[in-house]
Amino acid sequence: MMDFTDRQPIYKQISDYFCQQILKEKWKPDDRVPSVREIAVQMEVNPNTAMRAFQILQDEEILINKRGVGHFIAEGAYQKTLELQRSEFIENELPVFFKKMTLLGFSCTELENLYNE
Repeated sequence: MMDFTDRQPIYKQISDYFCQQILKEKWKPDDRVPSVREIAVQMEVNPNTAMRAFQILQDEEILINKRGVGHFIAEGAYQKTLELQRSEFIENELPVFFKKMTLLGFSCTELENLYNE
């Protein structure tokens, strides 16, 4: 079971989980992924919620559906996932990070040094 947060819709958190598995290279092209029902049971969510996550990943050409067989990681999924996750980071998280950084008076160099410690 996943621990979901209130910060984003559950279907988005499920699709992010899939992306993490791809970026960690736990799931590779042509690997079969758990079915919508399996994911719904495993994560204790409504199958429609799980299906929405699958649909997002199919729309991004990260997953492919082989009718009657299941869902598979698409060829080139790693690069597409990386681009999608970077884009979402730049649009959603980076502005919040820089705003907070500015409010607290941190410089980029200071944060880099803290991170490297």
